[in-house]
This record gives sequence, structure tokens and C-alpha cells, in this order.
Amino acid sequence: MGEPIQPSAENPVTIVWCPQKGPQEALLCCPYDEIFFGGARGGGKTDAVLGEFAAHAGEYKQAANALMVRRSRTELKETIERSKQLYEKLGGVFNGTDKIWVMPGGGRLTFAYLDNDTDAQNYQGDSRTRVYIEEIGNFPNPDVVFKLRATLRSSSGVPCKLIATGNPGGPGHGWIRDRYIDPAPLGWKPIPTELKNPFTGEITIKQRVYIPSRVTDNKFLGSDYVANLQMVGDDKLVRAWLMGDFSAIAGAYFDCFSHDLHVVPPFTIPSHWTRFRAMDWGSYRPFVVLWFAVSDGTVPGIPKGALVVYREWYGGSAPNVGLKLTSEEVAAGILQRETAEDKINYSVCDPSMYIEDGGPSIAESMSRKGVRFRAADNSRIAGWQEVRGRFLGEEKPMLFMFSTCTNLIRTLPNLQHDEKKPEDIDTEGDDHAADTLRYGCMSRPWARILPPKREEITGLEKMSLNDLWEREKRRKRAV
Repeated sequence: MGEPIQPSAENPVTIVWCPQKGPQEALLCCPYDEIFFGGARGGGKTDAVLGEFAAHAGEYKQAANALMVRRSRTELKETIERSKQLYEKLGGVFNGTDKIWVMPGGGRLTFAYLDNDTDAQNYQGDSRTRVYIEEIGNFPNPDVVFKLRATLRSSSGVPCKLIATGNPGGPGHGWIRDRYIDPAPLGWKPIPTELKNPFTGEITIKQRVYIPSRVTDNKFLGSDYVANLQMVGDDKLVRAWLMGDFSAIAGAYFDCFSHDLHVVPPFTIPSHWTRFRAMDWGSYRPFVVLWFAVSDGTVPGIPKGALVVYREWYGGSAPNVGLKLTSEEVAAGILQRETAEDKINYSVCDPSMYIEDGGPSIAESMSRKGVRFRAADNSRIAGWQEVRGRFLGEEKPMLFMFSTCTNLIRTLPNLQHDEKKPEDIDTEGDDHAADTLRYGCMSRPWARILPPKREEITGLEKMSLNDLWEREKRRKRAV
């Protein structure tokens, strides 16, 4: 937020808005072409981007042409109302039908929503000097967002920028953390990307930066607002919203997953262990194949019956999740990744791979290339309970993964509860590897042994609770 400065003898001009010292001021001066601004609630994000455009339009006049997007049209209402409070005083004219501001010098700012790939395509022919993305964490997939980078061009030589705002959490938490936070957790440090021109061989270096903004950087929000954030209750949510802590994943579905407990260094899997595959299909979206082995208890630390995910294939490669391969090419890729030790006992897959749509199903096409599947049990709630049960285990976990399964490890902690159906996962997150893990676990159900309820125990005077529990353990092992 900014406070209007009234005219005086020393200052004859009314200043409608000025950046607060710190992150807002840094945003307006930042030389890099991609900026993630925010991190915590109450940091003055919306005012910062509206102010940035006002300064941009004031400097470049009619050569300034900006686009500001949010995930849905309704989310734009508050931003538009705030823009009216600022831009009308500057002499801007708003077209409510087209949601466009025209500033006194001719600079333009268009408000729009961006829900899917088709929405992004609508702007591909545009020439924009600024693209603002409000609450970027609401976008589960970066592909839709970054298609707008193609619109950043100016025939007048205006420096072009993509500026995003956001907080921890939401469907896009994982990819935002990967792109902006993990390379420079404290922010302020440029993150370079080196690009080679395929035609000339020329090297171009693009730099992005994270500018952290906290409630303490906003002088218009004080202790009362901080107290409101503290009262949300959930410690992780407080850390995420108040401190901008991207490692505090509020609402994580697999809060039972631990890198220390469940991720193991690769080891040589005994040749006699049962091995199988699981697969979740995708053409333009990621497909995932996971390879599992069933422990016989001979490897220290890996209990008998535990599953070990020892290999993954994630859509070709993580940066190219949109890579489109035919079912035959995927089948060939699976076989290429397997070694002589991979004596696969069976394979399970996404049941949708058996759908016939005017021709052979995906599963049938792959079977012709020597990769045969059976349809997996697609029970979602029971499947997630099975995965959680294995993560929790009994005395030790019953589900492990090699540290080389980077995408499975990356995506699992970021998955959120579905707000409308809390026992399920929010499918807008990157759940492809988790779905594949669920198919694999459901192919070998494992029941966690719980102590019997006291009211179900008879003959308590003859046998203690612990004795009964141990007897139940022995009976299950024998089965």
C-alpha cells in the first residue's frame, strides 16, 4: 500500500502512490526480466505490481502494454477495485467491458483470467512489455503460465518483464519452490539460465530473482494483522503465511512422509526379490512409470514385505513433462530402461489405458511391443490409506524409495488435501507419481497391525493386552 502525499509549497504535486522502502522499492528498480515477489501474506504484493505498472506507463507512455492475470475472473475483482483507487487519480480511463486501463500517456493494462492452456493461446499474438501474474501459486502447472513469456516483446525497445506474486501453499507450491526458492532460499540473488540460440549459437543469459516480502515490510499492517495470522492455529500454516516459509507445507496430504525415513541410497536388489511395474498414463501431461521390488527381509533396514521403488520414468524428463510420445515409444522406453536383472513378475496400470477410442487401447498397443499390464485397482481413498499405512509401517516403514527417484520424492510432500473431499488428494497438484505409487501399493495390499480394542478383549484375566497383540502379530506373519 502507499499513502497519498498532499501538495504543499515544497511539493506542489499530489503523489497518489509511492513504494514503501524495502521490497516494493526494490521491485520498481529490479533489472531482471523475471521476478517472483512476495512469500508471506500482508507484504503489499498487489499494490506493488499496480504501482510498478504506473511507473512503467509513466516512463514509456504508449509503448507500455501490460497484461495482468489471475486464475479466475472472480479473483480479479479486488485487484480491479484497488486499481481504480489509484489510477483514476492519475487520470487513467477504465473500460469495464474489456477490463482495460488506458493511462494518460497511452500506456495500457489489460486484466484477464488464465484457467487453462486455451486461455494462454488467446494471447500468443500479443506484444506485451509487462506480464503480471497474481497469486501464481494457484496455477498447478507452470506450462500454462510461461506460455505468456512468448508475448514479451517490444518493437520500441522497451525492457520487458514477467512479474509474479504469491505465497507458500496452493497447487503450484512445488514448482514455485523449485524455480524460485530452492536455488536462493533467502532471495535477492539472481538465478541465471543459460540459453543457446539454435540458429546462431549465440549464448543468452536470462536471470530471475525472488524478492521476499513480509508483513513487517508493510507499515500499514501492524500487530493486529499479525495476531490474526497467528490465530489460524496450524503451526505450519502460521509459518507459511507469516514468515513466507516454503518448507512449511500446510495441509500436506502425506505428512507421514519423511526423507530421512523413506528415502534410501540405491543398493543392489537381490535377484530373487519379486519385481513389478506400475504406470500412470499421460501424453501431453506427465506419464509416470515406477519399478518396485518386494523385500524378503535380507537387506538390513528393509523389513520383509516392504516395497522399494528403485527406478522411475517421469514423462521423459522433468523439464519436458509435455513431451508427447506414442504408446509404442513409451513401451520401447520402458524396455530400454530395464536390465537383465529386471525379471518383471507383473505390471499394473491406470485403468484408463484400457479405454478403446476408435482403435486399440493404449495397453493393447504397448502389449504388442512386449510390455503387458493389467488394470490397477483405482480405489482412491482406500489406495491413499494403503500408501499412508505403508509409510507409517509398524515398527519400521513398509515403503521405501531410492534417492534416484527424484520426481516421486519432489512431488509427494507438496500434495494437498482436496478442500471439498479432505480424505482425497487435490488433483490439481502434480499427483501423477503419487497415483502410480498408489497403483503399485494396491497391487500388494498390506494391513498395518493395530492393537485390539480393549472392549474386544475377552479373558483379560488370563492374557495381558501385550500378549494378545503379540499373538495377533504372529498369526498375521503366518498367513
